[in-house]
Amino acid sequence: MYLTNKAKLKIIPLGGLNEIGKNMTVFEYGNDIIVVDCGLAFPDDEMLGIDLVIPDISYLLKNKDKVKAIVLTHGHEDHIGALPYVLKQLNLPIYGTRLTLGLVENKLKEYGLLRDSKLITVKPKETVKIGQFKIEFIRTTHSIADSVALAIHTPVGVIFHSGDFKIDYTPIAGEVADFHRFAELGAQGVLVMLCDSTNIERPGYTMSERTVGETFDNLFRKAEQRIIVATFASNIHRVQQIIDSAHKFGRKVAISGRSMINVVNVAKELGYLDIPADILIDLDEANKLSFDKVVIITTGSQGEPMSALTRMASSEHKKVEIVPGDTVIISASAIPGNEKFISRVINQLFKKGAEVIYDTLADVHVSGHACQEEIKLLHTLIKPRFFIPVHGEYRHLKQHAHLAESLGMDPKNIFIADNGTVLEFTKSSGRITGTVTAGKVLVDGLGVGDVGNIVLRDRKHLSQDGLFVVVVTISKEKRSIIAGPDIISRGFVYVRESEDLIEEAKNLVRKTLSQCEKDDICEWTSIKTMIKDCLSSLLYEKTKRNPMILPIIMEI
Repeated sequence: MYLTNKAKLKIIPLGGLNEIGKNMTVFEYGNDIIVVDCGLAFPDDEMLGIDLVIPDISYLLKNKDKVKAIVLTHGHEDHIGALPYVLKQLNLPIYGTRLTLGLVENKLKEYGLLRDSKLITVKPKETVKIGQFKIEFIRTTHSIADSVALAIHTPVGVIFHSGDFKIDYTPIAGEVADFHRFAELGAQGVLVMLCDSTNIERPGYTMSERTVGETFDNLFRKAEQRIIVATFASNIHRVQQIIDSAHKFGRKVAISGRSMINVVNVAKELGYLDIPADILIDLDEANKLSFDKVVIITTGSQGEPMSALTRMASSEHKKVEIVPGDTVIISASAIPGNEKFISRVINQLFKKGAEVIYDTLADVHVSGHACQEEIKLLHTLIKPRFFIPVHGEYRHLKQHAHLAESLGMDPKNIFIADNGTVLEFTKSSGRITGTVTAGKVLVDGLGVGDVGNIVLRDRKHLSQDGLFVVVVTISKEKRSIIAGPDIISRGFVYVRESEDLIEEAKNLVRKTLSQCEKDDICEWTSIKTMIKDCLSSLLYEKTKRNPMILPIIMEI
């Protein structure tokens, strides 16, 4: 394909900026587009009833002939979780490392998409050519095995994407990040770097994952009865360390929770978990053993309402009942917004007599993201000409920009972008040139994108003030009331204890309809508005509440 000398590289984040989650970045040159990562985010408190949030891919659909592939940095949900939804609209080849694609395969199987999907496994140090791009995969360390950074070689220069990373000199899998290649790229010249900002506010270094294993050993040594450990299902290194400690202290291991079982099976099949023979048992067998011989690894480290640990804490789990003497270890830190859920579960576990260990009491968790000194090291090795902080809320991006400036980078070469921002680069320049459609697509049950701001506003209104329904039947000819008004209320007041208020509301509706009849107002919309207005004033005056009012008028 002929390209003019004026062709520029575009970088367009569609997710992951000014937020934590739904990471997705578009790289476009001429007639080629590649997409790095395809993640989801979990709904915030305002998104009532929403299951998941995925990026708006309108720009990709508009340019679908150009889009060549999706390239994944690792297998966490905020980087792969939107794939089933995106692939239904854009069937693209997916490039990723072995474990990443193992987890993707499992996910696509659940959605019935695996047969039509093309998954291409790559290894660190490998380079693949996709259109005008050459994508080089470079080993990093994170809280999941097989994570990679990307060096995207383009006609205008090299773009370095850090992916999620931390610098762990003693990783569980035994292989450190490829610092040598980072330094080589830096020496050869990197045009733009996009770098993880999650822990930019934390000084110093993130501790090695291996330190958690030492804590597990100490806790397992002291525990006299059953041990239950909750962690992120995808944290395979953590699961490995729990299994290692269990083996060391002669305990069998049972796995609980659907996502934990799925991930452990994938990791085991692909050889990412080293599990001693006969150590794994199911929950039924675990219940038959003496409790001092059992460890249960479970989901629920974030207090998710339907997770296995939450069900255990509330005595709703079919196979595990928490008993006094159990040691429950929550090996994770709270994702912002989940603190109340976790706290509730911890309280319930304590009430049942369990000994609960969590991150403020012992070193049972380390982050998978780099702190300031590690991020400084990466900047120093890569030495980019331009820099885009990514993977963080605005404050994280701003702090990361300050850090880059402190290392000597020209502030004019740092871009704090937003989702949808179009950044254009040539061999010697970079600038923001516009915006494209980007945002949040809400997933609610089988509906994708059909719930928007108006539905969410109604849900919030209903959750805060309740519902007040007025049903009245009027004569088509005489315009007089034939039946009603009847009133149904949900979440507003208890009708049986508010008879005076309900009667007053009925009288007001009768009076309003009578006035409509006198004024010859026949338009239903006008009648409904008048009923809503008069009821709204009455209910607020009597209760200082604003329920959603729904007048239903039947004409016969």
